[in-house]
Amino acid sequence: MSGPVIGVFDSGFGGLTVLRALLERMPQAEFVFLGDTARLPYGSKSQRTIARYAAESARFLVERQAAEYLVIACNTASALALEAIQEAVAVPVMGVIEPGAEAAAAATKTGAVMVMATEATVASHAYAAACRRRGLRGVEKACPLLVPLVEEGWTDHAVTEQVVRIYLDEMLAESSAAGLRPDALVLGCTHYPLLRPVLERAVPSGVAVIDSAEATAERVFLSLAERVAAAGASECDAAQIRCFATDSVAKFERLGSRFLGQAVGSVELVDLGG
Repeated sequence: MSGPVIGVFDSGFGGLTVLRALLERMPQAEFVFLGDTARLPYGSKSQRTIARYAAESARFLVERQAAEYLVIACNTASALALEAIQEAVAVPVMGVIEPGAEAAAAATKTGAVMVMATEATVASHAYAAACRRRGLRGVEKACPLLVPLVEEGWTDHAVTEQVVRIYLDEMLAESSAAGLRPDALVLGCTHYPLLRPVLERAVPSGVAVIDSAEATAERVFLSLAERVAAAGASECDAAQIRCFATDSVAKFERLGSRFLGQAVGSVELVDLGG
């Protein structure tokens, strides 16, 4: 029995950190990754437009690439378009926000959680809502400087560490003013796992750093555990990966390896329309 075909979608290539975590857990699976690089950033678009773009990408993965399970490796699309995606395709769909909040709930003892994310994700308050559903208080912080620093390759740079500490200090001050003692930090952007070593050095002692990419991959693995076990670890030496992008293929191939932890190989250009 062959492993499942899992489609992974992001507005860019940051979602490759989710694919990386999936690969570690399910080497038997076949993965199809789509980066909608022609239409990023999603955060500057209306919810209606984001939902349309995300649904088109989902249909490409399911209808044209035979994906049997869909992972939305994009916080903005998970926050603003998950329902539209679920309506667009007839396969299970997993976003990154609920697994991240669930992992935070398992880690926290104080019931207070900090969330670092992009401006669009914070504006949606999706993480705060997911935390509330689990009886937690979530303090969200938009950290717009972190994505360009990661894409510049400054993941272990003094400037990046200083920026991280400023954002953390602001979050901690806001938490304190609200009478909260957060002991978990959720990485609410798929670029941020590359900053995990910097963040773990910067957070106060006792604060757990929660990687939503890892949490999402674990949830997907558990959902598909029986199918993965049936495929057998010996069926293939390495997972099959196919990558597609709607623009900037050369940039995807150049930067993608930083996020995936290995060469992404040849990336195929695909046109999903306007």
